[in-house]
Amino acid sequence: MKVTIVIPTLNEEESIGEVVERFRKLGYDDILVIDGNSTDRTREIAKEKGARVVVQSGKGKGQAIVEAFQIVNSDVLVLIDGDGTYLPEDVEKLLEPIRRGVADHVIGNRLVNFERGAFTRLNLVGNKILNALFRFIYGVELNDILSGYRALRKEVYKSVDLKKHGFEIETELTVETLAKGFRIVEVPIHYRRRVGKTKLNPLKDGFKIGWTIYNLLIRFSPARFFLLFGLLLIFLGLVVGVYVIYEWFKNISHDLLAVLTTLLIISGLQIILFGVISDFVLRSNVQIRKELYELKRTLEELKDVDGKRD
Repeated sequence: MKVTIVIPTLNEEESIGEVVERFRKLGYDDILVIDGNSTDRTREIAKEKGARVVVQSGKGKGQAIVEAFQIVNSDVLVLIDGDGTYLPEDVEKLLEPIRRGVADHVIGNRLVNFERGAFTRLNLVGNKILNALFRFIYGVELNDILSGYRALRKEVYKSVDLKKHGFEIETELTVETLAKGFRIVEVPIHYRRRVGKTKLNPLKDGFKIGWTIYNLLIRFSPARFFLLFGLLLIFLGLVVGVYVIYEWFKNISHDLLAVLTTLLIISGLQIILFGVISDFVLRSNVQIRKELYELKRTLEELKDVDGKRD
C-alpha cells in the first residue's frame, strides 16, 4: 500500500523540518509539501529534509489540498498540518483501519488527548459547539470534524468535489466523504501546542465553518436541508392564517392575506416534497456507487489471489 504524506504549509519554518524528518524516520519517503507562497525558509527546509515541494497556484489551505489531491496518485493519502501540532508517529493509528478494510477515510480525533495550551478556551468551546451542531444536523457520530490529520483512500480523494478554499475545507471533506457513501471513522490522536502564531480567526472562521456545516447539508441530505425552509413557510402561513380567521370572526375580511396564507402553506409543502424526492434520488445514486465500489474491491481481491496462485 503506497502512502503519500501531504503537508500544506504557509510560513512554517519553525516546525516543518521536524515534521518531515520524523516521517522519514518512520519510513515514509513520499512526502509532498504544498506551499502557499511562504515568505520564510519553509520550502528550503522542507527540501533539505527530503520532501518534494510544490508551490500552490492559488491561495488558502483548501485550495492547496485540492491541488494536492490532483497531484498525488498513491493508494492512500495522509493529510497533516505543518505546524507541529500533530505527531507523525500517530500515522499508524490512521492507517490501521484502512489496512484492515474497515474505513475509507480516517480522522484523527484531537479532543480526547491534547496538550495543555494546545487549545485556547475559546477554540475548545467553539470546536465542541461546531461538532455538536454537525452531529445534530447530520445525525452522524463524529467528534472532531475540524481535525487536520486524516488518511484517505485513493477512491475518496479522487472523487470528492471540494470548493472551499479556507479552514472550512475539513468540514467539506467530511461531508463529501459521507455524501459519496464512503466509510469514515475516527481514531484518537495526540495534539500539541502550535509552534508559531495561529492563522485561525476563532470568531470569523468559526462562523464560516458553522454556515458551511448547514450549507453543505444539501449534498448529504436534501430532505433535511429543504425541511427548514418548508417548515418556515408553513409556520408563516399558519400565523397569517390565524390572523385572518381571528379578523373574520370580527366580520373583517382579508382576501389577499387569505390567498397569501394558502400560497405560503402550499409552497412550504412543495419545498418539503421536493427535498424528499431529491433525497431519494441522492440515496439511490449513493447506493449504486457503493455497490459498484464493493464490486470493484472484490474483483481486485480476486485478481490479487489469482496473481499469487500464478
